[in-house]
Order: sequence, then C-alpha cells, then structure tokens
Amino acid sequence: MTAQLTRLVTEQNTLWHRMQEIQAAAEADGGRDWTAEERTNWDAAEARLTEVSRDIERVQRMTALSTVDRSQLITTGAEPDGQGERGGLSEEERYREAFSGYTRRGMDRLSHEQRELLMGGFSEVRALGTGSDPAGGYLVPDEFSNTMTETMKAFGGILSLANVITTATGADLPWPTNDDTANEGALLTEGSQVGEQDLTIGRRSLQAFTYTSKLVRVSLQLLNDSAFPLESWLAGKLGERIGRAAAGHFATGTGIKQPEGITTGAAVGKTGANGQTTSIIYDDLVDLEHSVDPAYRSQGRYVMSDSMLKVVRKLKDGQSRPLWVPVPAPGFPSTINGFEYTIDNKMPVPAASAKSIIFGDIKAGYVVRQVQGVQMMRLNERYADYLQVGFFGFSRIDAMVDDSAAIRAYQHPAS
Repeated sequence: MTAQLTRLVTEQNTLWHRMQEIQAAAEADGGRDWTAEERTNWDAAEARLTEVSRDIERVQRMTALSTVDRSQLITTGAEPDGQGERGGLSEEERYREAFSGYTRRGMDRLSHEQRELLMGGFSEVRALGTGSDPAGGYLVPDEFSNTMTETMKAFGGILSLANVITTATGADLPWPTNDDTANEGALLTEGSQVGEQDLTIGRRSLQAFTYTSKLVRVSLQLLNDSAFPLESWLAGKLGERIGRAAAGHFATGTGIKQPEGITTGAAVGKTGANGQTTSIIYDDLVDLEHSVDPAYRSQGRYVMSDSMLKVVRKLKDGQSRPLWVPVPAPGFPSTINGFEYTIDNKMPVPAASAKSIIFGDIKAGYVVRQVQGVQMMRLNERYADYLQVGFFGFSRIDAMVDDSAAIRAYQHPAS
C-alpha cells in the first residue's frame, strides 16, 4: 500500500509541475495565448491528474480502514461450545465468546451460562417480524462496535472530524450552547468595582435516532466455516451501511426527527455573487476563511464534496498560483489556500442556494451523540428455505451544530 501511494504521489507531482511549466512558458513569453499543442497537453495532464488524485484518496481511505484493529475479534475454534479451557477468562471475554457462538449457531446451541451472559446485553425492541430468537437485539462486543464505528468514519468525512460523545442510554441529553466571542474583559482601576457581564447560555437537546444496516443474509455454509472471519466481515458491512445513512444527515439533515446537518445549522460566512450558482472565486474563499473568528481559524479545515473540490482546484490567487496544492509527499496532506480539507460526498454539490463548503474548527463546531452499544439481531427462520440466516445491526445517533462561531458556510447565490 505504501509503495502504491508513493508512486501515485510522485506521478501527481510530476503532472502538476508539467501543468505549471505550460502556464509559466506562456507568461514568460509576454502573457501570450496558449498554443493548440499546449492546450492539448494541459487538458491531458489535467485529466490524468484528476484520476491520480482520486486514486490517492481511495488508497488513503483503504489505509484508514486497514488501521481498524480487528485483532481482538473472536473467531470460533473447533471445540464445541462450553468445552475447552475457559479458566481465567474475564466476563468481557466470555461475553465475546458467547456472542460469537450466537452469531454462528444461534441461541439454541449456547450453554446456559452463555445464554445468561447474552441476556445481560439484551434490549427489547418493538414491531419485529418472525424469528426464533426473542424480540430484541444483543449488544455487540466492544471490538465489533469499534470496528463498525471506525468504518462509519471512513465512509463519512464529517464524523471523523466532529466531537463525538457516547452516552450509556438514549434519554434526551440537554446540551448547552454559547457564543461569547463578542465579549471581552476590562481594565480595572484601583478601588473600582468589577463590572458584570453574564454569559448567555442556550440549551438544545440531543436525542437518539435509530439507524439500521438493513438486512444482511449469510449462508449456513459460511456460518459453519470457522475459517471465515464472520465477526470482522459483519462489523465492516453493517458499519458501512449505517455510516452511509448517517453521513447524509450529518451533512444536510433537517434536525426534525433526524440529526441536524452541519450545513443546516451553520451560519453563512460568504454568499457568492449573482451568476456563481455552480462556481466560486478566490476572494470568496478568503472571505469565508475570515468570517471565522481567528480563535477557531487556526484549527480551520475545509469540508466539501468531490464535485466542489473539482471547482476549487481550478482557482488561482492574485499571483496566478493555484490554491489547491497536491500531496507534496506521502504523509503530508493536500491543502486549499494553506488549509487542509476533507472530502465528504454527502455534502451538497455546487448548485443554486446550496451550502457547498464548510470551513472552520469542525470539532468545536459540530457534535455527534452515539448511544453506547451497537446491537445486532439474528433471524433464524425467515430465510431457512434458502439455507441462510439474516442479520442486521442498529445504532442510535444524533448530531447538531454545537459552537456556531466555530464554523461558517459558503452558499451559492439563488441565481
């Protein structure tokens, strides 16, 4: 993976320098128009640069997924349940063992002790279909849950940047809000009384909306094959599906019976001039950056879709230098006007009135609440005639803009 990334970065920089040389040659020759050959070479280099840049993003995303620690996930050995050496195992380890057995063989094949352990992590749910197991889901082990969470982050850029808090229950969570950036202290003369200025504290409530992975069917052959890494495979698939669903709401959710998206709650820092319904200019980015208080700007980062990045990549500053700077070397990020950026393809694409860019300190500006304990259900009978078992996971999540002063949005004009 490292060798591939190095090769892609080298090619990206070579293409970039070739494009700069074409532009520099025309400027050095009195700012003449490009020749037909130069235009052809530029277009070819730019097209290939786009392909290479996307390949780099894919490799980096795969690298992020590969760093998820799956080493602790339990795989079923050859010994029957309830047999073999179990002395010295902690309750957490025994729960993981029971959950693994439940995943592969169902509740009926577990020992009495394992059933009791699983029931300690059981949560009843309503309006369920048929199945031989009780009407509810079982909390998944921490490693399974962590794998799902990390996979969700990889598929939604906003989640990887936000302030994520975890609660033990799904009860409404009152959350304080405050913007004190306009207030400051005062010089005090000797013998004078200290002045007063209250903090204005608002309060909003984080709820817990249920997301499901939809159903995943697994053949009995795979369930019975101890060599197949069932737990890590399921964790990845369920995490991808929940991540994709939640990512859309993190970007554009209404906040009504769903999380509030970052573009929904963020104040507009800059609106494009008339006619810029799908475009942006250099001055707009500068204005957007400076619409964020310097206290947050030092941690500033851009968030946008790949479609918006394509537009931004074509921008140049007053010295005709591109704002987008490619990866200088593996391990170093690409930047826009000196700031790092994150691609989240659930962000709005350039369009009339769309908030297509967010800039600022995302961690300070956006909070995500997750209820501790991802749960999973196993449906034994529904697909029995296909020799398959159904699984689905569900998680409870909410999100909203936290410190509104920390982030600002670029909005395209209506026309």
